[in-house]
Amino acid sequence: MKIYFATCLLLLYFSLGAFGQDVEFDSIRDTIPQKPIESLTELKKRYAESIEQHDVILEGECLQQMGRICYRQGHFRQALDFFLKAEKIFNTNNKPLSLADNLSDMGILYYYLKQPEKAMKNYTLALNIYRKQHYAKGQATVYGHIGQLYEKRRNFDSAFIYQKLALKIIEKTNDISGAAKIYENLGSIYEDLEKYDLADSHFKKSLSLYQQDRNELGSIEVINNLGDILRKTGRYKESIVETRLAMQLAGKLRNAYQLASCCRDMGKAYELLNQMDSAYHYIQLGYKHTLDLYSEDGAKQVAFLQVLYDINKKSDKINQLQADKKINRILAFSATVVILLLVVLGFVVFSRQRFKLKDQKMLARQNQIEHDLTSLELKNLQLEEQNLKQQLEVKSRELSTHTLNLIKNNQFLDNLRNTLQAMVKDDKRDQKKQMNQILTEINQSFNHERNWKEFTVAFEQVHHQFLDNLKKFSNELTSADMRLIALLRMNLDSTDVASLLGISTDSLRVSRYRLRKKLNLAQGDNLSAFIQAL
Repeated sequence: MKIYFATCLLLLYFSLGAFGQDVEFDSIRDTIPQKPIESLTELKKRYAESIEQHDVILEGECLQQMGRICYRQGHFRQALDFFLKAEKIFNTNNKPLSLADNLSDMGILYYYLKQPEKAMKNYTLALNIYRKQHYAKGQATVYGHIGQLYEKRRNFDSAFIYQKLALKIIEKTNDISGAAKIYENLGSIYEDLEKYDLADSHFKKSLSLYQQDRNELGSIEVINNLGDILRKTGRYKESIVETRLAMQLAGKLRNAYQLASCCRDMGKAYELLNQMDSAYHYIQLGYKHTLDLYSEDGAKQVAFLQVLYDINKKSDKINQLQADKKINRILAFSATVVILLLVVLGFVVFSRQRFKLKDQKMLARQNQIEHDLTSLELKNLQLEEQNLKQQLEVKSRELSTHTLNLIKNNQFLDNLRNTLQAMVKDDKRDQKKQMNQILTEINQSFNHERNWKEFTVAFEQVHHQFLDNLKKFSNELTSADMRLIALLRMNLDSTDVASLLGISTDSLRVSRYRLRKKLNLAQGDNLSAFIQAL
C-alpha cells in the first residue's frame, strides 16, 4: 500500500512541478553576501539612515539589495515588494542603469513565479535601456535570460540565437559569472534536445566557472543538472551522489526552491532504482517545499503588493514619520529611565560595597577565632596522645612484670614439684601421703584463676583490639586457647609458655596443633606469625 501511495504521490508531485522541474535557480549579477540575515539587518539600518538623510538614490540601492537577498533565500513575494519600491525610485530620479538592473532582476523573479509574459516585458525594458546606455554586460545578461524563456517554450532555435549573442558579448568583456550562466543555458538546451554529451561538457565548464567565481547558488544549479544527465543516461547511483551534493549546498544556503528541486530529483532516481521507500521520503520532503513556494495565493499576493504599493505609498511615508517621532519619544523616555536606573544602580553598588567590606572584616575576625580554637584543639589532642602513649608504656611494663612474676613463680613451683615427685617414689608410707598432698596444692596453684584474670586484664589494656579481631576468625576458642594465644602474642618461647600453662612441651605442641585447626590456618602458615599480624 505504501509503495502504491508513493507512486501516486510521485505522479501528483511531478505534475505540480511540470513548469519548474528543470528550472535552474538563477544568480543575480551582483555578489550576494554569505550571511543573509546579518546583511539584511545592516541594509535595513542603512535604508533607515538614507530616509533620515533624504538620500533617495541610496534608499533605492538598499531596497534593490534587500530584494536580491530575499530572492536568493527563496522569499519571492518579499523580494518583489523591495524591487517594486526600488523601481519607482530609480525611474523617478533618472538612474537608467540602476533601473535596468532592477528590471532584469524583476524579470528573473517573474520567471520563477511562473509569469513568463511579465518576465519578457521586464527583460525587454531592461534590454532597451542597456542598448541606449551602450552597456554590453547588461545586454549579454538579458540575452541569456531571454534565451532561457525561449528554451522553456521549446523554441530552441531562438534560444540558441540569444544565448550565442550573449556569449559573443561576454567573451569581449571577460565576465566569468556571465560566461558561466551562458554555458549553463547552452547545456540546458542540449539536455532538452537529448544531446547529453554536449550538455555534460557545457555544464562542467559552467560549474568550473561558477566555482572560480565562488558562486554557490550557480554551482548548486549546475550540479543538479549534472545529476539529471546521469539519471537520464541510466547512471542512477551516480546521479544520487551529485544530487545529494547539490542538496547539501542548498541546505547550507537555506534555499527552499533548490531543496525542493533536489528532493524531486532524488525521488525520481530512487523510483528508477525501485527503492520506493526512499522515493516516498524525498517526494514528501520536496512536496512540502513546493507547497511553500507555489501556494495558491502566490499570484494574488503579488498583484496585491503591486496595487498596495501604489495606493499606500503616501500613507506609508506619513506612518514612517509618525513612527520616527514615536521612536524618538520612546528613546528620550528610555534614556531618562536608563539614567535614573544608573544612579540607583550606582547607589546600590556603593552600599553593597560598603557592606561587603564590613562582612569581610567580620569574616576575617571569625576566621582568626576559628584558627585559634583549632590550634588549641590540636594542642589538646597532642597532649592526650602523649598521655595515652605514657599510659600504654606503663601498662606494657606492668604486663611484662606480671608475666615475668608468673614465669618465676611457675618455674619455682615446677622445680618444687619435680623434687617432691622424686621423694614420692620412696617407700615411706607417711611421707608419701604428705608429699601427694603437697603436690596437689602445687598443681592447683598452677591453674589459679585469679592470677590469670589479672594477667588477662593487663593484656587487654595493652592489646585492646587484639582479642576482638581474633574472634572474627573463629567462635570456637576456649579460655585455654585464649591464654595460649595471649602468651604467643607476647612472643614468649615454648618453654616459658608451657611453664605458664602448667603443661609439658609435648602437650603444648598438641595445643598449638588444635589451635591451628580452629583458626583454619593452611598447612605451612606460621601460627606465631599469624597471631603477631593481628
